[in-house]
Amino acid sequence: MSRILDNVHAESWRGFLEDCRRLASGAAPYQMSGRLTRINGLVMEAAGLKLSLGAGCRIVAPGGAIVEAEVVGFSGEKLFMMPTDDVYGLAPGALVLPMEGAQRRPVAGNRMEPRRRAMDRAKHVPVGFPLLGRVVDGNGRPLDGLGPLETQNTRSLHSRAFNPLLRAPIERSLDVGIRAINSLLTVGRGQRLGLFAGSGVGKSVLLGMMARFTSAEIIVVGLIGERGREVKEFIEQILGAEGMKRSVVVAAPADTSPLMRLQGAAYATTVAEYFRNEGRHVLLIMDSLTRYAMAQREIALAIGEPPVTRGYPPSVFARLPQLVERAGNGPEGGGSITAFYTVLTEGDDQQDPIADAARAILDGHFVLNRNLADAGHYPAIDIEQSISRAMHGLIKPTHLDLVRRFKQLYSRYQRSRDLISVGAYTPGGDPVLDQAVLMYPKLEALLQQGMNERSNFEDSVLALHRLFDQTP
Repeated sequence: MSRILDNVHAESWRGFLEDCRRLASGAAPYQMSGRLTRINGLVMEAAGLKLSLGAGCRIVAPGGAIVEAEVVGFSGEKLFMMPTDDVYGLAPGALVLPMEGAQRRPVAGNRMEPRRRAMDRAKHVPVGFPLLGRVVDGNGRPLDGLGPLETQNTRSLHSRAFNPLLRAPIERSLDVGIRAINSLLTVGRGQRLGLFAGSGVGKSVLLGMMARFTSAEIIVVGLIGERGREVKEFIEQILGAEGMKRSVVVAAPADTSPLMRLQGAAYATTVAEYFRNEGRHVLLIMDSLTRYAMAQREIALAIGEPPVTRGYPPSVFARLPQLVERAGNGPEGGGSITAFYTVLTEGDDQQDPIADAARAILDGHFVLNRNLADAGHYPAIDIEQSISRAMHGLIKPTHLDLVRRFKQLYSRYQRSRDLISVGAYTPGGDPVLDQAVLMYPKLEALLQQGMNERSNFEDSVLALHRLFDQTP
């Protein structure tokens, strides 16, 4: 009799344990939470959570509204966060939750893997071919009113460093459709270049010409920190319907948070990386690298980092190469990212710290001259101050000799321009200057081009040869 009772009790316990196991498997995973303790300017502080740098989190306002933020620093038990949205309505003690369960308990035997996967999910953004023709913000949310993005592909917002020994060398020239660049500042596929300009010298028009005329399969445009009005103008008037068909536009205007501007630049680069990994040749246009640096400066100063160079903290100069080095060629036989980054030079000062840092990490730079723009010379590219560092390995020796002759004559005329204009120049004293004066109208005509005029690479090189009465 006692054995029968023991069997009944055992069966009851087994059934009870099975019920508990079934209920536990359907329960929501354990998730930690914290509380908002302080908001000081752009920075929010939270207690009760331990998250790594870059982790995403959601802050629940008293009315139920959600404000997304990212961890940008910590001190002891305090987390410093930067919001991606407006913080109006937040109150002390608001609930802070990790993004998508980033603090689930690790599984025994593999402690770090669940946490790593959760952190990666918090940083993923949509990518893929359905983004072509669309305009999105720094979080991947559509801004064009054309409905949700029909893609299931996502990628991490911050990719791993690329092994430089695996990159294919820059060996093929890229036709950008601009005569002055094709002939005198030849660009290679996979090159990273800066477009240095002040305000109002034709920078956006030149970018639009490149976007429409460049022989690239995919165009990714990052409009970072610019005026909101310029976003629509760039899409409709400069890029145009034809250019938009093969383009993805990531817009993070000046009125968005500094974190959103940083994410916008990283997102545009992530989209370009996806297409490069698919074997496509991508043109990445980012306007501007200076606004990206300013956004990082706002965040760094807000969390207490000291300024070192004209108000810029050290982290700004560390973030610039991390962003730029993600562009370029992929492995041999794969795709490429040819990138143009605009750099704003305040007061046309070429020694601005961001401009100086950009020159050091880019593969060349084009300088737009205000005096040329004021004289109606477009595109206002200053040939004397501009350089393409990959050009020597892309063109033939005869082409390179003509480029040197062109620059010699152009530079000699510019140095003697004041003497010529006041009538102090006397022909016969300097044979090189005599030739420069004679040829200057043709030199200037080669450099000028209408915004709707396309000059392919072959025609540009042919025009340079004909200028000196030579055949290619």
